[in-house]
Amino acid sequence: MKSLWNSFKIAFSMFSKIPMPQAEWTKENMKYMFCFFPFIGTAIGALTLVVSWAAGYLGLNVLFLSVILTVVPVLVTGGIHVDGLLDTADALSSWQERKRRLEILKDSHAGAFAVITACVYFLCWLGAWSEICFDVRLTMIMALGFMVSRCFSGIGVLTLPKAKEEGTVAEFSRKSENVAVRNTLVVYLVLLCGLMIWIYPVIGGAAFLTACLVFFYYRYMAMKYFGGTTGDLSGWFLCLCEVGMALVIAVVSAFPV
Repeated sequence: MKSLWNSFKIAFSMFSKIPMPQAEWTKENMKYMFCFFPFIGTAIGALTLVVSWAAGYLGLNVLFLSVILTVVPVLVTGGIHVDGLLDTADALSSWQERKRRLEILKDSHAGAFAVITACVYFLCWLGAWSEICFDVRLTMIMALGFMVSRCFSGIGVLTLPKAKEEGTVAEFSRKSENVAVRNTLVVYLVLLCGLMIWIYPVIGGAAFLTACLVFFYYRYMAMKYFGGTTGDLSGWFLCLCEVGMALVIAVVSAFPV
């Protein structure tokens, strides 16, 4: 039980800005860490629902609420996944050979393509939220989507080959109880899929299918261009998965379903 509690603390300490008690980063304490990774998505989703409800109660306009909801995940996570998105954008846009792409991932400087990607990414979120934010069922589906993306991201860390033998992802994978954690994440995904479809069958199903397709593209991209996954690529996937779900929810909701 103590090991589970420590895994929970480490997951939230690593992937969020939510204050947590200290825990030693040993193999024993980290082996179930990814079981709790999706619950950071739960925190983001819960905050999203609270903010949406409060905005409706206070009578805030759509644009203002959309801006707030766009920055909620960044505030909760500290932008750790967005950093991976931008580093990966620079590496992919370089069209260099594999070794050079991996070097670009480690470069702390932001290139032009990272800046362009950031602008497009946040504008997509803003547009999607402007269509979703005052519909309770659509917001609930997106709130669950923050957990779905983290389940798939965790599965990717545990199952995909690693582009580098050292690094955050390789270290986390070595210290994780891979089979048990992977199976737990799969169970989460089944439950989340059922909930999303129950809330709004067509739109919930479309959102979950989008997450699956983005994951398969992520696997293809990581293997083809980098020879495996890294922490930055995991962040790239998570951001793309979430904004992809948001855009699909917004578009499909425009049609009578």
